[in-house]
Amino acid sequence: MDFRDTMQKVYSWACQIGNLGLWIIWLLIHFAVDLWYFALHIACAIESYLISSGILKRYKALDIDKLRYLAIVIESEEAYHIPAVIQLLQWLVDIGVKHVCLYDAEGILKKSKESILGKLNNATLFEEAGESNLLLDHKHITLEFASFPDGKEAVAKAANLLFMKYVKLGGSGKIQEEKIFTEAHMSEALRAVGCKGPEPDLLLVYGPVRCHLGFPAWRIRYTEIV
Repeated sequence: MDFRDTMQKVYSWACQIGNLGLWIIWLLIHFAVDLWYFALHIACAIESYLISSGILKRYKALDIDKLRYLAIVIESEEAYHIPAVIQLLQWLVDIGVKHVCLYDAEGILKKSKESILGKLNNATLFEEAGESNLLLDHKHITLEFASFPDGKEAVAKAANLLFMKYVKLGGSGKIQEEKIFTEAHMSEALRAVGCKGPEPDLLLVYGPVRCHLGFPAWRIRYTEIV
């Protein structure tokens, strides 16, 4: 065996040892990250238990006045658990949330709104309360129910309304002024078809996917999504 063969074997052994070392380091890093997230999950679970049991007063300093309108997106299968939804709403009433929009794509909650309103004291439909009735007492809540048709279908209806208005103005001198449709025009059209609601300050999504599940996109331009 000459010197070149010896160097090649040494180099091969060094590469194998280096790869083994890198693999061990990767396993250790992976284990450390998994351990960290496991500990974090346990800490969050303990914190949630202490808060729900009343031992830890974590949310006493929560400034709920900044949350003017809250939207909740619930996956359709979870929307069938009406008692859990009612319990969530009762908790929101307790902490002082005044305006809530409940959304599920299939409209299950919208079909069950009578039973939900019947289980809650001092609950009113948002459209019945009116935009002027904003100063509600601490234990009162207004509810809005939305589903997938309030999204794309609402935009289609509003666009058709604007188109018909444009056609009617075709023979008048106002045609040049009305050619460009602005955000205000669309807002008026959505309000005319009954699908113009307030923009939520916060959107909570309950479900297995990281999306808003078809919640009207024009209402969440400046919304924080969790």
